[in-house]
Amino acid sequence: MMDTAARLLRLLSLLQSRPQWDGAELADRLAVTPRTVRRDVTRLRSLGYPVEAEAGIGGGYRLGPGGRLPPLLLEDEEAVAIAVGLRVATTTTVSGVEEAAISALAKLHQVLPARLQERVAAIGAHTTQLPQGELPQVDGEVLVTLAAGCRHIEGIRFRYRTHDGSESERSVEPLQIVHTGRRWYLVARDRDRQAWRTFRVDRITEPVLTGSRYRFEDPPDPVALVAEGTGVAPWDIVGRVRVHADAATVARMIPPSQGVVDPIDANTCEVRFAANELGPLVSGVIRLYWPFEILDPPELRAAVHRHARRLLDS
Repeated sequence: MMDTAARLLRLLSLLQSRPQWDGAELADRLAVTPRTVRRDVTRLRSLGYPVEAEAGIGGGYRLGPGGRLPPLLLEDEEAVAIAVGLRVATTTTVSGVEEAAISALAKLHQVLPARLQERVAAIGAHTTQLPQGELPQVDGEVLVTLAAGCRHIEGIRFRYRTHDGSESERSVEPLQIVHTGRRWYLVARDRDRQAWRTFRVDRITEPVLTGSRYRFEDPPDPVALVAEGTGVAPWDIVGRVRVHADAATVARMIPPSQGVVDPIDANTCEVRFAANELGPLVSGVIRLYWPFEILDPPELRAAVHRHARRLLDS
């Protein structure tokens, strides 16, 4: 039979695992009486954990919001995954996260069993992150506010700086935050312009939740919108290629950061590559595994033909 401390930790773990528990279920899981469950719930409340109770049919116990952060009971693989994730977070572009990640990693290392410390140390010692150059910093508080707007379907006002340095006040209905691996983007409906827009999060300042609620009737795919805005729209030359394969298969080879894949029918799709010169577009086209036709521009078709002739003559 578990002692009181172990039983309280087990009770917390159960309350975290699903939204609501019947008292009899908890008693059965803990191998105690319902009266002991009630006493343990009272003990948790005295320690600052907001355990809520509801009597009657459909009632039970649940862990409410707020209060102290409950201790986490982790499996070995979960603990290693968190440690590795925290190590990666120490190199993030979100301001303030690096220090918090280092602090949390130090605390986790103190309680990890020796066998898990060895696994985490091995991963850290034999993995290296390629330098990505100078990337803009994202304010952690700004990111939290934007995420709260997305989660609660609540409007946001903020100051926004465009690529040419001009600033304006924006009022938006946020949908999703998208991370490309290099930059963070907010996908939102701009109320003043009555159109969907993507906003670089590092250019957003002074975000404020407005309290106004909204509902989207037919929202766009956030990833597709960011891919269009970052991978196609800013570039001078856009290559269009019809590929004889289904869109899902092609998209697995061409991530949104490298091109936009649009289905035509069940067996055909159109791929768009973009760049400021033909060279990168030729490289994108010759990587395609399936039969294809270059639709546009004619200069791209000629460049691919020249490249093919050089390969045949080599």
